[in-house]
Order: sequence, then structure tokens, then C-alpha cells
Amino acid sequence: MAGKKTADNKTKPHEGSVELYLAAVEPEVRREDAVVVDALMRRLSGEEPKMWGPSIIGYGHTTLHYHSGRVVEAPKVAFAPRKPSLVFYLGNEAAEPGPLLRRLGKHKASKGCIYVNRLADIDLGALEALVQESLDRSSG
Repeated sequence: MAGKKTADNKTKPHEGSVELYLAAVEPEVRREDAVVVDALMRRLSGEEPKMWGPSIIGYGHTTLHYHSGRVVEAPKVAFAPRKPSLVFYLGNEAAEPGPLLRRLGKHKASKGCIYVNRLADIDLGALEALVQESLDRSSG
């Protein structure tokens, strides 16, 4: 298609085991939080998770269109249980301030990502609503 820049996205889905990956997450509190997040995202998305790259767990599939014209394939929602924090990938609009992000609790946000140290630090209802909003945006 004319005018669209397709890029080879470095983060691609693969057949790695989500269960094995989650079982190896350290420290233990991060692993426990990751299991809760996995269950939440499975329930809301209705999708079985897939590994995207070495550390991202994604649910569903969508095509992202950036203002620059770049087009990439991505999960509808995803998270990565990294050592310093849980990282939520909820689309380009996730970092925009709004009532749900204010209600979420202790977090950091950047373009399309939300960083949380521990689930105990946040309002899980607000997280659920943010995930659902992202799923609704990617389906519409």
C-alpha cells in the first residue's frame, strides 16, 4: 500500500511456553504477580497467551498504525514481568493521563507502557479497566 512504511518488527510471536517462562520469573513476588496478571488478561481477552520476543506475554493480535506511517504487528495487550517492574503494553494511548491512570495508584507511564513495581501497589479494578479499554480500542 502506498504511503505505509512496513517495518520488520523485532518483537515477534513464537511458540515458546508461557507456562515455563512464568515458572522461571524471579523474584518470587514478581512471579506471583505475573500469574495473577496472566489470569486477568486471559479472562478479559478470551485469548491464549503467546510469547512475543524473549520476555513479553501477549494476548490476541492487532496491527498498529503509527502517526509516522509505520505499521507493525503486535499483541492486543501484553505484559512483561521484568525484575525491576511489571510492564504493561496497552497501546499508544495508555500513557495519556486520565481518571483510570490516576486511580491506578503507584506507577510510571510512558508512551504505550505502564510500569508497576508490585500489584499490591495498585488498584486491580483500575488495571482491569485499562486492559479492557485497550482491548476495546484494538477491536474497534
